[in-house]
Amino acid sequence: MSYLVLARKWRPKSFAEVVGQQHVLRALINGLDQDRLHHAFLFSGTRGVGKTTLARILAKSLNCEQGVSSTPCGECQSCIEIDNGRFVDLIEVDAASRTKVDDTRELLDNVQYAPSRGRYKVYLIDEVHMLSGHSFNALLKTLEEPPPHVKFLFATTDPQKLPVTILSRCLQFNLRRLELPQISDHLAFILQQENIQFETEALTQIARAADGSMRDALSLLDQAIAFGGGEVSSDTVFQMLGSISQQQLTLLLHALQQQDAKALLAQSAELAALGRDFGVVFDYMLAALQHIATLQLVPDMESTESSSAELKELAQLFDAETVQLLYQIALHGKRDLSWAADPQSGFEMTLLRMLSFRPAPPPTESEETAPLKKSPPPSKPAVTPPPVSQATPPETPPITEAAVKTAPAAPRPETPPIDQAAPAPVTQPVTAANDAEPGSAGQRPDLDLTPDNWTRIIAELKLSALTRQLAENSALVRVEQQAVHLSLSPELAHLATDKSKKRLCDALSTKLGQELKLVFAEPADVQDAGPTLAVERAALAAEKQQQAVDAINNDPAVEIIKNTFNARIIEQSIKPID
Repeated sequence: MSYLVLARKWRPKSFAEVVGQQHVLRALINGLDQDRLHHAFLFSGTRGVGKTTLARILAKSLNCEQGVSSTPCGECQSCIEIDNGRFVDLIEVDAASRTKVDDTRELLDNVQYAPSRGRYKVYLIDEVHMLSGHSFNALLKTLEEPPPHVKFLFATTDPQKLPVTILSRCLQFNLRRLELPQISDHLAFILQQENIQFETEALTQIARAADGSMRDALSLLDQAIAFGGGEVSSDTVFQMLGSISQQQLTLLLHALQQQDAKALLAQSAELAALGRDFGVVFDYMLAALQHIATLQLVPDMESTESSSAELKELAQLFDAETVQLLYQIALHGKRDLSWAADPQSGFEMTLLRMLSFRPAPPPTESEETAPLKKSPPPSKPAVTPPPVSQATPPETPPITEAAVKTAPAAPRPETPPIDQAAPAPVTQPVTAANDAEPGSAGQRPDLDLTPDNWTRIIAELKLSALTRQLAENSALVRVEQQAVHLSLSPELAHLATDKSKKRLCDALSTKLGQELKLVFAEPADVQDAGPTLAVERAALAAEKQQQAVDAINNDPAVEIIKNTFNARIIEQSIKPID
């Protein structure tokens, strides 16, 4: 006897044997048991999920000699003939090969006749979306009002191609892709019944390669049994599918995390030597990165993956931004793989791109802030001149040129008025403040931060995205001790989030070597605010644009063209050359 493939040998013969599709089984079983039977059923879904199988089981339930029920006996003559594909009243039609209207009319000519042996005459039309428009029109009237002894069962992988007039006359059942555990568990059950040795990881790889199709999984299982000489092992399945083992994938991701280019290239060479399909390797890498990103947001998520422990460890090593970037680069690398000189070079270039575009690691806590030693509160001055370390009161503004010029006009109220020594209490602390070391006791360090150099300092900071927008649109109002007062336009207030303000504060503190505090001023306090970097850049761009327009308008060659062809200059099209 010839060998019967697993997909045919283990095709379900009853609703109880069907894997998954519970939402469809429930409707069919209830309809059969309650005798509420529609005259037309449409089964849609991807290949190999059970559309034709369910249609045949339904036909067997309708024509079983024991009566209409959801549990056909499987032993009567009708059930046996339907299982063997030779029941005279089950007319199976392949619409892909019989698309003409004449074929449909010929088929419908026999609808009026009663069934020869069964209870119902069942028309099973596979890939019904392949029928022509005229064939659908010929089918409409019969489909709307068929004889009571006729049932229509349609199967299609593309229900969108069916006319709405056909869809409205059918009960529609959309079969879903089978989940990974459903396929692998069913494969394990079949191998146990066949007394074939197997490894669970190998079945998981076959189930993943089947992409939701049980028939594809059984076909791959047949191939794996033949390839492995009567057993199914992980090594043979990896070699057959050209896929990557979990250990190799983990090594790749660890090398990416450690930015080890030498290890990455070594792994790529090993995969090429093993004959792995780099397109499949990209698929596995994308799936792993997606799983890592999910674990970072939902750490307590239950996972059916056997590699969950390794992925949880990687989720703690990677930061979320890097995972998102690596996923996007891998996605583009897979898309461009066919354009590379060869698959290995395309894969290696993607890995090198992942290393080159990795974001810089965030600064450590010690690098982010360099906290200053807190000064003890200054003591009140006596009649004698105070020491240098106590000369600067807490309210004194930072030592700038403006502060030096205005200092004599604001003597301290505690100092008694002495005619000859009046300037001394002011000039002496200014000199001391300039000579004192930053962070010395009782002395505030000199902040080189003024409205004149504010935009230059902001331009030198290494900021990202929202924080850079906040910095470029903020203007310096004043500096009081270690509090930096900034102003921001009300329409840009959404930029001042807690996170962006903290990042800007940390960057300024690192740049100036002091621990600062940012204070955003109210609109009424910003009359003396300095310029912003965004305004300066906009003014510079406007100036360059005007220079470019003037250069075009004053160009003699352009003037000759205008006069010769009666032309005009479209100033919006003029762009300055950088």
